[in-house]
Amino acid sequence: MHDDGLVQVSGEVSSALSDGRPVVALETTIIAHGLPRPTNLSVARDLEECLRARGVVPATVGVVGGRPVVGMDGAGLEVMAQAEGVAKASVRDLPLVVAGGAHAATTVAATAFLARRAGIRVFATGGLGGVHRGASDSFDESADLHVLARTPITVVCAGAKSILDVGATLERMETLGITVAGYRSDHFAGFYLRDSGFPVPWRVEEPGQVVAAMAAADGLGIPGAIVVSNPLPAEEQLDPELYHRSLDQALEDARREGRTGKEVTPFLLDRIQRATGGASLEANVRAVWRNVELAAGIARAWAERAR
Repeated sequence: MHDDGLVQVSGEVSSALSDGRPVVALETTIIAHGLPRPTNLSVARDLEECLRARGVVPATVGVVGGRPVVGMDGAGLEVMAQAEGVAKASVRDLPLVVAGGAHAATTVAATAFLARRAGIRVFATGGLGGVHRGASDSFDESADLHVLARTPITVVCAGAKSILDVGATLERMETLGITVAGYRSDHFAGFYLRDSGFPVPWRVEEPGQVVAAMAAADGLGIPGAIVVSNPLPAEEQLDPELYHRSLDQALEDARREGRTGKEVTPFLLDRIQRATGGASLEANVRAVWRNVELAAGIARAWAERAR
């Protein structure tokens, strides 16, 4: 176990990084806040095993008892999945979570920040945070974008969460200098849906192309992330008509109940899950699984390039 005085990096992750072996970071918000029990713990374990089966070391990131951990053990995963009152921590929350000795699941922003601090270059997640609908009035924009703008890590995702204003999110990513490419697709993925309806500026066909872009970004001194949009196959996406109908109702419920800030996303996702009879949850898990598989290929190619 490597400990720099504040962030604890597991021995498995530390050894892999030292040896130049592939590592992929995983977030914990999906475990603590995105999936129901006991599905959350089984999915967390399965995602780690998916990486190990492909010769990649998993580095699940979270905060246990006030200690940021990169590379959770089984006990840490159980805390994330089963403990009551696990906070949802973005980067701004980390100082108070650490100082208070709390348990916290890390968002995309906090996971990317902690993973990159440990030296990890590839991160798999579900969907990114971004610009919320009505943000011109509320100024509601996820910290994910701003952290990724200054964090050199490659994030494999199913686009942005489709409950967001995806067009505005892509515009902000351009403004912030975040590199975006579609994996074998010319369109930005729509989280539950294969296509968000918005194009991507670049397309990549193989992990090696992503790795070449990572190396070029390093050489140019570009400080931000590379986001790889990995769409679900058409046969695995949520039924688009059912999704849009469910989303419209969830948005109306959120407005009527006065939901604001970081409580909006979990509220909407929960309402959509109920309205779709759990189909949205299944699509979410499929998306994360496919993102982990692609991230494993990118991490292996990155490790091979460094040899």
